[in-house]
Amino acid sequence: MCRSIKTLRPPSIPEKATEEEIRAAALQYVRKVSGFRTPAAHNQEVFAAAVDAIADATRDLLEGLQVRGAAGAAAVATAGAAG
Repeated sequence: MCRSIKTLRPPSIPEKATEEEIRAAALQYVRKVSGFRTPAAHNQEVFAAAVDAIADATRDLLEGLQVRGAAGAAAVATAGAAG
């Protein structure tokens, strides 16, 4: 859909997504769906509210996902670094 939105969960990124990464993805999504890179003054409030709502939903999604093998891979990496 939007090539500039990247996957925000491990192992696609090494650590938990930052707030900046989540907001950037939300902004790209709203821009793509609305067709506006920068909204007109009369649309700024609804545009910003949409970015906030999508960032919140994205954060909830990422916090709720359970990635198979992710805990095991992290434990192996930690053990390897400690050894």
